[in-house]
Amino acid sequence: MQRVKVFLDNRPWQEALEEYREVLRRAGSLAPGRGEKQPTRTALGRVTSEPVYAVLSSPHYAGAAMDGVAVKAEDTFGASEEAPRRMRLGEEAVVVDTGDPLPPGCDAVIMLEHLNFPEEGVVEIRSPAVPWQHVRQPGEDILAGEMLLPANHRLRPVDLGLLLSAGVVEVAVYPRPRVAILPTGSELVDPNPHPLPGQILDSNSAMLAGMVQEWGGDPEVFPITPDDYDLLKARLRAALETADMVLINAGSSAGREDYTARLIAELGRVLTHGVATRPGKPAILGVIEGKPVIGIPGYPVSAALCADLFVRPLLYEKQGLPVPRRAISRAVLNRKIPSALGREDFVRLRLARIGDKLTAVPLGRGAGALTTLARADGILRIPLESEGFPAGAEVEVSLLRDLTDIEAAVLVSGSGDPLLDILGTVMRQLYPGRSLTISPVGSLGGLQALRQGEAHGASLTLWDPATGEYNVSYVEKLLAGREALLINLAYRQVGLMVAPGNPKGINDLQDLTRPDITFVNRPVGSGMRLFLDTNLERLGIKGEEIKGYDREEFTHLGVAAAVASGRADAGLGIYAAARVYGLDFLPLAAERLDLCFLRETWEEQGIRDLIQTICSREFLEEASRWRGYDLRDCGKVVWKNY
Repeated sequence: MQRVKVFLDNRPWQEALEEYREVLRRAGSLAPGRGEKQPTRTALGRVTSEPVYAVLSSPHYAGAAMDGVAVKAEDTFGASEEAPRRMRLGEEAVVVDTGDPLPPGCDAVIMLEHLNFPEEGVVEIRSPAVPWQHVRQPGEDILAGEMLLPANHRLRPVDLGLLLSAGVVEVAVYPRPRVAILPTGSELVDPNPHPLPGQILDSNSAMLAGMVQEWGGDPEVFPITPDDYDLLKARLRAALETADMVLINAGSSAGREDYTARLIAELGRVLTHGVATRPGKPAILGVIEGKPVIGIPGYPVSAALCADLFVRPLLYEKQGLPVPRRAISRAVLNRKIPSALGREDFVRLRLARIGDKLTAVPLGRGAGALTTLARADGILRIPLESEGFPAGAEVEVSLLRDLTDIEAAVLVSGSGDPLLDILGTVMRQLYPGRSLTISPVGSLGGLQALRQGEAHGASLTLWDPATGEYNVSYVEKLLAGREALLINLAYRQVGLMVAPGNPKGINDLQDLTRPDITFVNRPVGSGMRLFLDTNLERLGIKGEEIKGYDREEFTHLGVAAAVASGRADAGLGIYAAARVYGLDFLPLAAERLDLCFLRETWEEQGIRDLIQTICSREFLEEASRWRGYDLRDCGKVVWKNY
């Protein structure tokens, strides 16, 4: 039994992968399997295991290429406008449609447009035909015995059409690599809407299986294995009997119940345990019975990255294919991204075309932040020797979506709100291909992004206590010298969110100073934080008097979740978020949610589509289903300075 190191390695992932592939190649594990016959109609996406030859020619007979009449060319010689030649239908000329076999004795077709029919059963020809005009010869497209496709070719829809037209009804293809996925952990349960505290829904298995399918493999998800060494060993042995590759999900770190590395070492060999990446450090690359066995970390973002780095190249090689290269584009970062030396960071980004540049908005970097995977347009790799990139840096981004789709996005930075998500959904329905990207950086951050050309628009809820008005004074100050306008989206109810029944008896902001009350705040720069601080100052309350004042959540739903889970007794937010989590709500004010745009970009098609969506019946109907909003001015220009 091989001894397992307690501490993880810290190898560059490229070095670990190259060593792994060489070991597997020597074992023959990455060679494609023996070819198998597959009906051509169902072979889409499969890879040919040998060259494919035409069984018959196409066309396999001489046929008419036009609608008209088939004739013997020499019978038409001498025909002209002055001396037309009349021929008897059915004897000297035969009516044919495109694709009809050429009748015996005929060697040409005259187009219908060049014929006259002066009487029943007679056709009049006014110009002579030449032999084989408008006739498709046998083998004109494909010749029997001709190689149609080489080996190691992934079959596309057009390839299926080619093969079937040449009489190839079965094609030899490599078997799909079989990948066993073993989810592990006593805390894991099958996905359901009502998990108990401490239970984690197994979402990774479906994600990994989908990735394997996308890369041409055949996944098999095993039942969840609890933290039982012997049971996991038995299931691993069973998986190795039928699979070409085994993925053990979770248990790859060095904790007390992380069995994966020890188990692989007992049954085979661990080549790497730990790579210099973030996320994904605890990855395990092992070999048992000559087959790859990979320990995939349990956090979803780590799992996805490790599968992409290590599983994807192995699956393509196992099919005799090169690993497809993702498209690369250059983009400008809208904020600083720090990184630690000695590890390669993979940062997920949202992208949007603003003016003549592609703007990159970094998403959350947590290994468990599955939403960032689903929303990412691209990935930025920060090298081992780099400490990150400053705001405004131009960087190379590996694209996860088609650039055309990315460039159709409208980027709005500023205050987050569920209504913006609804707006984006309706815009997709009204303008297919168009999307709305929300960067919830707070209202002040949104205005700064708009000023710096890093957003198409800004969502604002900034109250000015001096004037009692929303947003205008801030736009005038931060966009001084620029022509701009404000479009109202809604008025929304703002207040304190508390547990159902308000068990702590919270009535107003002054109660937040009580020692038995824990508060959760919004970030500096958000309209909600400005509203709170202004009112606390009016009441003579200092932030340090409130327990939890320095604890921040970036979204209204995040605040609501903190209160619903009991991590906080109260939080400032909007009524719509309180309703989602079934919380009580103590209203304090109605604030105005506006979208700010610059006049110089007002006529851009994406912004016009967004405005049309705001004013649409479909959006108003959808938005009106959410309580806590007043839509009386929705779509109205409430201010402009030109």
